[in-house]
This record gives sequence, structure tokens and C-alpha cells, in this order.
Amino acid sequence: MKVILLQDVKGQGKKGEVVDVNEGYARNFLIKKGMAEIATASKLNDISMKRSAADFHRAEELKALKELARNINGKSFTVKIKAGQNGKVFGSVTSADISASLAAAGYEVDKKKIILAQPIKNTGSYGVELKLAEGISSKITVVVEAE
Repeated sequence: MKVILLQDVKGQGKKGEVVDVNEGYARNFLIKKGMAEIATASKLNDISMKRSAADFHRAEELKALKELARNINGKSFTVKIKAGQNGKVFGSVTSADISASLAAAGYEVDKKKIILAQPIKNTGSYGVELKLAEGISSKITVVVEAE
């Protein structure tokens, strides 16, 4: 009997998969406990439509991230922070500060996607890498200036 799993079932498969199991196991355990439902033609069609929609949205998101990486690559962004007379920053420049600078310039980049090789503790110009997605990265220049 073919069933659609509504949640992960150990030894059978993951949520949303269509698996073939014994009829007794399906009726007496999986369906009774709400872990699966009988695979009808309409439900199988719904699953395929949801998968194709999810694939489409994922592809659109990757396309937008590639466009962002292409637009932002090599640009320079300024972060103003309190610093001492010799250029030593009070604290350090964080990825959140860089993310705020990017947002002010019109680029929405999550702070978790900003990779700092080491903490920025002095004024000056620094190369920073942005890992937007798997295989999509970009390099920017961050100029740290004293307020």
C-alpha cells in the first residue's frame, strides 16, 4: 500500500515522501497514529505541485542572491565608530555594524552571512567576505572611520 508520510518515520522515510508499506502496518500503525495518509491521485498531485512551487521559489531566491552578489562585489562601505586618538576602536566593529552600513546603502544582508577573518579593532580599510548562499559569495571593502 502506498502512503504519504506526514512526519519522519524511522526506517521508512522523511515527511512528504511516498512510501510503499504493508497494508496492516499502514492501517494499524501509521494512519491510526497520524503519521501517514493513503496516497490518492489528488494527494500525489498536490505533493508534486507543492514541490514544484518550492523548487521555483528556491530558484528565484538563488537568482536574487546571485544578482545581489554581482551588484555588491568590490564596493566600499563606511562604518563610523568611536575611536581613540591613535585610531584604536573602542570595542570592535561587528558584523551587525557592517550589516547596518549595508542596509543604509540599500542592500539587505543578514549579519550571519558576513564573514570577518579577525575582529576589526582599528580604523582603516578592510576586506570582508559575504557568503550569501552555498557557492554564492562576494567581497566588499569596509572603511572604518572615527566619529
